Amino acid sequence: MLHRHKGLPENWLDIVEQQVAVWRVLDDNERATLEATSDWLLRHKHWEAANGFAITDEITVTIAAQAALLILGLTVDEYREVSAIIVYPTAMQSRGAHAGPAQGTVSDGMIPILGEAHDHRGPVLLAWDQAHDASRHPGHGHNVVLHEFAHKLDMIDGVVTGTPHLAGRVDPTRWAAVCTDAYQALAAGIDRPPLQPYGATNPAEFFAVATEAFFDVPGALAHHEPALYAVLRDFYVQDPVTRSTVTT
Repeated sequence: MLHRHKGLPENWLDIVEQQVAVWRVLDDNERATLEATSDWLLRHKHWEAANGFAITDEITVTIAAQAALLILGLTVDEYREVSAIIVYPTAMQSRGAHAGPAQGTVSDGMIPILGEAHDHRGPVLLAWDQAHDASRHPGHGHNVVLHEFAHKLDMIDGVVTGTPHLAGRVDPTRWAAVCTDAYQALAAGIDRPPLQPYGATNPAEFFAVATEAFFDVPGALAHHEPALYAVLRDFYVQDPVTRSTVTT
């Protein structure tokens, strides 16, 4: 089901206040930017529901607001590689080789896919139940919208390496050193809380996982991984740890 292009609906603020917990800790400037960016996403991107799912204003506004949060310190041009947002009611099922339950093992059974980001102006696919839960109840270090849209930032330069276009905001040598240290530790099976172990999959997944932690559990990331927090703060031009704690 396609969702015709239109901006924020009249009741957008009610939806955001009820469904997007982080709204409560944003300042007035951040709220104004999030509103404008959400409106731009709804007007300029294709929105579609899959598997006979009915897309609603609640769905589009909740997802757009989370995607907008990611680039509050940047510009909407960072999402130029996003052509569409396709929403599934719940996790998609995929068959293929993937990491098994024990380190170093591989399985080829059916696995649930919570989201996907396709390169070359491809769409972002999202499971609504996961996006909805993370938006209402943050603080677990996981957010599928932030994860998949972080991948799209990584894809801007045409290669998916875990290093987005830094645009002079972060020294590339510093970025590489900090991210490589944490990534290699995860890949070696060393816990680096609050980073999710999935970040060990490859550098691209590490960047997406680090982004989730930066926005969803910023205090924990700043405490346990201060160098990583600092490079993400400089890249995103945001300092979420200075915001009040989100309560759900």
